[in-house]
Amino acid sequence: MQTHFTLAQLADPEIAVANDILRSCVHCGFCTATCPTYVLLGDELDSPRGRIYLIKDMLEQGRDAGEQEVRHIDRCLSCLSCMTTCPSGVHYMHLVDHARTHIERTYTRPLPDRGLRALLANLLPRPALFRLALLGARLARPLAPLAGNLLGGRLKAMLSLAPKRVARRSDLDRPGVFPAQVVANGGERRARVALLLGCAQRVLEPAINDATIRLLTRHGVEVVVPAAAGCCGSLAHHMGREHDAHAAVKANVDAWWAETAEGGGAGLDAIVINASGCGTTVKDYGFMLREDPAYRDKAAAVAALAKDVTEFADTLELPAAAGPAGLTVAYHSACSMQHGQKIKTLPQTLLTAAGFTVKAVPEGHLCCGSAGTYNLLQPAIAERLRDRKVRNIESLEPDLIATGNIGCMSQIGGGTGIPIVHTVQLLDWATGGPKPEALA
Repeated sequence: MQTHFTLAQLADPEIAVANDILRSCVHCGFCTATCPTYVLLGDELDSPRGRIYLIKDMLEQGRDAGEQEVRHIDRCLSCLSCMTTCPSGVHYMHLVDHARTHIERTYTRPLPDRGLRALLANLLPRPALFRLALLGARLARPLAPLAGNLLGGRLKAMLSLAPKRVARRSDLDRPGVFPAQVVANGGERRARVALLLGCAQRVLEPAINDATIRLLTRHGVEVVVPAAAGCCGSLAHHMGREHDAHAAVKANVDAWWAETAEGGGAGLDAIVINASGCGTTVKDYGFMLREDPAYRDKAAAVAALAKDVTEFADTLELPAAAGPAGLTVAYHSACSMQHGQKIKTLPQTLLTAAGFTVKAVPEGHLCCGSAGTYNLLQPAIAERLRDRKVRNIESLEPDLIATGNIGCMSQIGGGTGIPIVHTVQLLDWATGGPKPEALA
């Protein structure tokens, strides 16, 4: 794609990156076939190629974002399926993230939109506040049908997505060190890792972190949870709130760096992340802070240590399953897993080795509609994608659904009665841990 940025514009590092990305696009349109919003809506401007044209024009002209750009970029799920499909290697993720930051800086949204986005950005990353909010939403949940189209259907979506039961806080939901269990015949610790507890996941499904800690410590891994580590920053980042996102990123970099040998700590073999949406962001920390001389090297080192829990579990050579057998699992590969982190088949391989019969979901490349806060901000499109995903899953007639992202669990679980659990919960169960509560 030909671009026409001035030399003065290209002096801005963000514009320079955007220019390189735009110039790598060859207009082929392969991305349209796998873009969920284009598949549903059939509008070129709701495809990656169409959004690229809008972003190019907006940035080249150096103008504020307008209603058209905001509407179509807001509809993007950032599922990154286009990046998997693209034969030219267009890094759409960095381009659309920059566009969202530009929108946040230059466009004044209607007051209700600004209020809702500020609420989500300040509520979801704070587990204590989020838990209180869910307790209130649980009481109001029966009133969801009465909300109708208030706030564009967003109020109804928020109430409908609220869990019927708010789990109590786990005893393991705390900073500290969880020692490795070593065998009685003089076994040694195999590794030392940091675990990202996350934010929303700690409240919605604390059993995921519990299962992760049990699985790792049972197989000789020491798990450390630094007190200063918190939200990965992705929620704010994908809403264009760059300042908030970078503050969260820097706090995590500082916390994890202090645990590394280079930072004066006991050393880390990995930073384990069990929410694939968070993992995609943490693995991008080096890019996000590339222009910050105080953080760029540390951020790049932290990003290199980040591993999805299935990536790290694969290095442990888990024992053959001694527990569950004969259960058919429909494995839903979260977009952030298959498109963001390029982890394609490893979770299915681990589940198969653990004794489960694993089936791939038809149209598995299409998003379920969760996409961070997307199902709250774009509920109509998200609901259509969820229903399509559920139909494909139910066609397999599985006993249960497994996935590696809490957002997908909440989204898909709201549309089906089939139990849905995290992959790590099944791996924990198969190697000596308790049966997941959802399957009881």
